[in-house]
Amino acid sequence: MTTATSLPPGGGPAPAAEPAASAAELVRALRSAVAGGVDDSTRRRAEYSTDASNYRVVPSVVVFPRDVDDALAALEVARGLGTPVTSRGGGTSVAGNAVGTGVVLDWSRHVNRVREIDPEARTARVDPGVVMAALQREAAPHGLRFGPDPSTQARATLGGMIGNNACGPRAVAYGRTADNVLELDVVDGRGRRFTAGKGLDPVPGLDALVRAEMATLRTELGRFGRQVSGYSLEHLLPENGADLAKALVGTEGTVVTLLGATVRLVPVSAAPVLVVLGYPDMATAADAVPALLAHRPLAIEGMDARLVDVVRRVKGAAAVPPLPEGAGWMMVEVGGDTLDEALERAHALAADAGTRAVGVFPPGPEAAAMWRIREDGAGLGGRTPSGEQAWPGFEDSAVPPERLGAYLRDLEALMATHGVDGLAYGHFGDGCVHLRLDVPMERSGDPLRAFMTDAAHLVASHGGSLSGEHGDGRARSELLPVMYSERAIAAFGAFKDLLDPDDLLNPGVLVRPRPLDADLRRPHAHPLPASRGGFAFEHDGGDFTTAVHRCVGVGKCRADSSAAGGFMCPSYLATRDEKDSTRGRARVLQEMANGTLVSRGWSSPEVHEALDLCLSCKACSSDCPAGVDMAQYKAEALHQTYRGRLRPVNHYALGWLPRWTRLVTGIPGLARVANAVLGVRPLAKVVLRLGGMDTRRKMVDFSPAPFRSRVRRGEVDVRRGHVPGGRPATSDGTTLSVSGTSGRPPVLLWTDSFSDALAPSIPVAAVRVLRDAGYEVVVPDHDACCGLTWISTGQLDGARKRLTHLLEVLGPYAVNGVPIVGLEPSCTAVLRSDLLDLLPDDPRAVAVARATRTLAELLTAPAPIGPGERWTPPDLSDVTAVVQPHCHHHAVMTYTPDQALLRDAGASFSTLAGCCGLAGNFGMEKGHYDVSVQVAEHALLPALRDAAPGDVFLADGYSCRTQADQLAGVQGVHLAELLAARL
Repeated sequence: MTTATSLPPGGGPAPAAEPAASAAELVRALRSAVAGGVDDSTRRRAEYSTDASNYRVVPSVVVFPRDVDDALAALEVARGLGTPVTSRGGGTSVAGNAVGTGVVLDWSRHVNRVREIDPEARTARVDPGVVMAALQREAAPHGLRFGPDPSTQARATLGGMIGNNACGPRAVAYGRTADNVLELDVVDGRGRRFTAGKGLDPVPGLDALVRAEMATLRTELGRFGRQVSGYSLEHLLPENGADLAKALVGTEGTVVTLLGATVRLVPVSAAPVLVVLGYPDMATAADAVPALLAHRPLAIEGMDARLVDVVRRVKGAAAVPPLPEGAGWMMVEVGGDTLDEALERAHALAADAGTRAVGVFPPGPEAAAMWRIREDGAGLGGRTPSGEQAWPGFEDSAVPPERLGAYLRDLEALMATHGVDGLAYGHFGDGCVHLRLDVPMERSGDPLRAFMTDAAHLVASHGGSLSGEHGDGRARSELLPVMYSERAIAAFGAFKDLLDPDDLLNPGVLVRPRPLDADLRRPHAHPLPASRGGFAFEHDGGDFTTAVHRCVGVGKCRADSSAAGGFMCPSYLATRDEKDSTRGRARVLQEMANGTLVSRGWSSPEVHEALDLCLSCKACSSDCPAGVDMAQYKAEALHQTYRGRLRPVNHYALGWLPRWTRLVTGIPGLARVANAVLGVRPLAKVVLRLGGMDTRRKMVDFSPAPFRSRVRRGEVDVRRGHVPGGRPATSDGTTLSVSGTSGRPPVLLWTDSFSDALAPSIPVAAVRVLRDAGYEVVVPDHDACCGLTWISTGQLDGARKRLTHLLEVLGPYAVNGVPIVGLEPSCTAVLRSDLLDLLPDDPRAVAVARATRTLAELLTAPAPIGPGERWTPPDLSDVTAVVQPHCHHHAVMTYTPDQALLRDAGASFSTLAGCCGLAGNFGMEKGHYDVSVQVAEHALLPALRDAAPGDVFLADGYSCRTQADQLAGVQGVHLAELLAARL
């Protein structure tokens, strides 16, 4: 296969475009002309230095226009100073379409409204920054939707979709974005504003270009539906309506800047039915596509067994419902005016599918679960089955559907030749294949160039397109001469010159492209090996740089919360600022690893600005498709910054909270004195201020009778346990076995610092519930702190000491098969996650992590009432509850067992999706109060205001109950208390 590309004269790679004016002059001029934000800070430029691609291009300044007039003013300044401009929506471009030098215009912050929906005409008028999901939400009451629906629709903007000619699964039925655009309000590189629709008049000289190049446009362009690479100039042909609006779709911001759009809407399918078809492999599945297309389905999606295995491993076995037999599947959606009609069409399609492995799923939970496999797989495709980082670049190639099976077989052979791997899936009905590959880019872009060049020739040999929906960007523009003749490339250049002769709009893309291996982010990042005392980052080769480069920028952390759940990035949901997203923080940390822009390492002000509003909620560790754990990265950054140095005072006041609670509650009578003193508001404010906390907060109430002291006095019906010679035993010296000392199986009730000293009624209630469930409850003689508050403040040496002691206390129980029940979700999560990352070489850590359960996990498993039986919970049929899962509970353990337990007990409940906003020490710290309240307004506070009198507020997390109490005056209960009260 050819490994080099010959480029025609004038079509070669361009040097990186640099602003003609100085950065200072540019910023001064923009601030004089623009009412919106103009930000040239190092941190902001770091956040916008890349999108969802492999590329890093640092802008001079980021502008957040307030409205269209603001944007026009910014464009005029840039033109006058000869400065390049790149438009940006959600920043989810995987080909490097949304990064550039000079000015980056972020439309998503303010210019983001659905201006009008006309149900009669079935049209919508939208801003460029409106998120796709928002348009769908506003069109839904009219029974309408926008047809194309890419997987990023919860954060992708219409402007970006128009720029890249996005498609999605249902493009089979509704076409690409270009097929659904009616008019575009644009301004070109010359400063001419016009409405593009049908007709070529708005662009002088365009008619002559079309007449001169008719033969090329008719033979080389528009050959099949997913031919997105290059400019789609076939729309300018007279037989295609001379439609300038459609031709401008997919131009990636290189010839015009989009100011607004009028788009076509389509009716929502009344009764979509999902048909799942099993085949021996994906290529065989692809062979069946032409026969299925004859049935005019709404979507045909392909996925293979390896992708399903990854979903099962990461999301759990319950995430994958039973699939028809096979190793490659197609998910085919068919519609109809009625369910019966749709089912009839589904069975007719299945008869022509060439397989007997068929599942038919009407609308409902099973169909939704099937689609979630595909959606989860799309995100999890960012890593190979072996766990290697998989990169975009060759992300969305497409071939005519009738060539898809042969193409997939050749592609697999090409991957084997280059020694790369990835999880392929895609829009098989359109011949589009999504694939991220573990091309090694840590040191050089050479392997990427070698593979991309060979892959371009393979795609071209099948009559395909390098891009099927994401555009060419910096990743593929250089390779367009492999697809197109010199004449076609020249026509693209001529079209660009008519609209942007000075090459100021997104230079380096499509015409006069940058080399595909220039401006790569990963090869220029320096290793940051895990150091003694910090996290091990074992899953990332012991390297912090590798860990933080898990973030490739897909932007799920920026998702429209109404469309995507709302747990991840609570501060971003409050501020809508890129700096407060997981992606924005990761970009700054990546720049720290690069060392040029963010140059002072761990102590760089930009790093601490980026991490300041991270709540350490850990939701990203489960909700981010790449498994980014910003809570760990923040703790590591604080650890590295302050190791051996004086820390902020709140690190001692809040980070050592378990130490203070033991001190106060360990001296008889001191807790009552402390509560009385801190109950005097002026004195409490002084203490809060001195401790680096917000004076609007309240101090904690210390229990005069902690749980452990009650156990020592024999007030609680438990057996005290100690560990003689490494074997767990009870206080009478009897060694515990699996059957306990009373004939009941033992369970170790681990009381964390919060439950012991601040909420002892919870472990008391847990004892009652566990005994009712048939367990012998054992409480260890020695306390065992998990070090949570040390971790959240980055005091990892201190956390490791506490966890080492915890293993000495709990380890013998775990290795002898005794389950450990945790009550505080954040502390339980430490034992299930951070423990393994801080003490990776201690086998007791694995044993404790595996033995640790939440109360609901233990109670929903087969219980010791009898062989194979489960405990029957008390009747909660008269309970209506507002449920606030703790973020760590959601992220590390999942809340599914708790919901199952509540359903089994007959309770009516609504489960909130989102952080409470307190998040341990975060909401207590000075400077965080306002954001903490904003986060609470996302879900918690509205739900509490809407709750009926008598409704229960159920929250296992101490922080969640504290936030509800302090902001809404609502007292929460723990699951253990709710159950115990009904026994």
